[in-house]
Amino acid sequence: MKELTKIRIAIIVFVSLLVLSGVTAFPLRTEMDFLVAHKNSFPGELPNWIQAVYDAVKQTPDVVLYGTDWLAFAHIIISLFFVPVYIDPVRYKANLIVAMTACGAIFLQAFICGPIRGIPFFHQLIDCAFGFIGFFPLYFVYKKITHLELTTKK
Repeated sequence: MKELTKIRIAIIVFVSLLVLSGVTAFPLRTEMDFLVAHKNSFPGELPNWIQAVYDAVKQTPDVVLYGTDWLAFAHIIISLFFVPVYIDPVRYKANLIVAMTACGAIFLQAFICGPIRGIPFFHQLIDCAFGFIGFFPLYFVYKKITHLELTTKK
């Protein structure tokens, strides 16, 4: 498979997962209803955490939950920054550097804001997993673009 095709497939997969992870913030109450109905199938302290989050979301006014709508929207907008990489990977390689940096910055966000907001450490690790896992396809694409640059200059 050509380098450009591999790059484009990886970008499509990454963007699809980015959008999917964002749009799940829209139906927050519905998701919490589902989780609380099935909370006893989770191990350890997770059922208590799910119940606490459910109770908080249930008491939260819609105007505050509007913030999660913006979170979802932000994921969609961020995904648009990968369209130029899809079209012209060599020219927009810097977008990947910014994206990989953002993946690393998730750790700072989770480990600074998590304790301040009373987020359990396990949940902070889940948040960090998005950055950790997201970094690898971006790095894969970055390396493929670097290889593409070298082969097209010859």
